[in-house]
Amino acid sequence: MSQQLRVAQGLRSLQASPVEQREAAWRRAERRWGWFFVGPQLLGMAVFVVLPFVVSLVLAFASWDGLTDLEWVGLANFADQLTDPLLLRSILNTLLLALVTVPVGLGLATVIAVALDRLRSRALYLVLFFAPVVTSSVAVAMIWQQLFRADGALSATIARVLGVAPPDWLGDPRLALLAVCVVTIWASLGLNVVIILAGLQNVPPTVVEAARLDGAGALAMFFRIRLPLLSPVLFYSSVVAFISSLQTFDTVFLLTADAGPDNATRTIVYHIYDLGFGRFEFGPSSAAAVILLVLTLVITGAQFAVQRRFVHYEDAA
Repeated sequence: MSQQLRVAQGLRSLQASPVEQREAAWRRAERRWGWFFVGPQLLGMAVFVVLPFVVSLVLAFASWDGLTDLEWVGLANFADQLTDPLLLRSILNTLLLALVTVPVGLGLATVIAVALDRLRSRALYLVLFFAPVVTSSVAVAMIWQQLFRADGALSATIARVLGVAPPDWLGDPRLALLAVCVVTIWASLGLNVVIILAGLQNVPPTVVEAARLDGAGALAMFFRIRLPLLSPVLFYSSVVAFISSLQTFDTVFLLTADAGPDNATRTIVYHIYDLGFGRFEFGPSSAAAVILLVLTLVITGAQFAVQRRFVHYEDAA
């Protein structure tokens, strides 16, 4: 049957006009060029995303240290991790980090974006705010390590203004996670400002003008006009920021020593790294990674379920 189909297609190609034949050849060439340009991306995704994901799923049900033979253990890794105090501490720290950095970061970004939206020339301010986003995480950690020192600029300013002893930001278990939150907010602020500013500039000017003619003040204009129309952008930024917070690793790894003090800054991803590359327990490490995946899916799904009440896509359109 397939041979008859190929014969029929060949007959149709012979009966096609020269214009149709050239168009078909052009489409085939365009398709080949498309695969040529997309191929490296697909290959990179297969090697660096799909393959590690499949391997981690396999290792989550096995015991392996990278040298000895792999041993299947079933759900034992998940049972051990779900009762591991370190994982539970990591989940708690990560959720606290996300619950602080996401609302505070988006709130500051919204205020700054509204202020920049009133300016005619804002290029310099955008460059200054966006600079931390493209700065190396190593450089960011080194800068903030100096600021958080007992004799650093931040501690000295607090001691001078409030008249108290400078806090030990990275040595006090009660302040270490707060220090990580500060660095996270500072590093991601510029990206949120740019996204929210773009959303503000897409607010229909006719709607704003109509609200002004109706006597809306600055607060009413923001909370009843701009904020509802900005809700899709804020929802997108909150989802991305929450997922990014759940994946926090480099800030903790570079800013603190062994996620200390007393595991005060231990996040889920650091816990995964510590199990896999610190203790060479790749099975429990992969199980913790799967738990992080499930936690991310649950939180993202909850955000999408709640957004129906607060996000106004029809108004924004």
